Amino acid sequence: MSRLIIYSDGASRGNPGPSVAAFIALTEDERVLQKRTKYLGVKTNNQAEYLALIYALESVSGLADRVLCKMDSQLVVRQLNGQYAVKDLQLKVLRDKVCEVVCTFREVAFVHVPRTDEHVQEVDKLANESLDKARSCLI
Repeated sequence: MSRLIIYSDGASRGNPGPSVAAFIALTEDERVLQKRTKYLGVKTNNQAEYLALIYALESVSGLADRVLCKMDSQLVVRQLNGQYAVKDLQLKVLRDKVCEVVCTFREVAFVHVPRTDEHVQEVDKLANESLDKARSCLI
């Protein structure tokens, strides 16, 4: 397979608060290859966004050599594309981890997409359903 499209989303209830990572990996013809969520513990929303991307990239490693990462987090996309500096120390660690994982691929691109995108809405729904399940387990 030559290229995958990943939609990732990190969600946090509270900032910081209980958080999850969610992603959907699609082929170029939009066939779903993977759909996953993962509980992250207590994180900020921005940490959850980075961790969702890391989770997605690690999960698809070896399936393709090129990846297009689409996210609704403008901050994370702009930080990864070098448009914004990463000032928060914890986010710098996560950005460095993304860079480490990116090196396992031939090509990775990061694109901001609006929340109205159907795939963004789907991955957001996955994240929120996972948060609901995690909350019911924690109560």
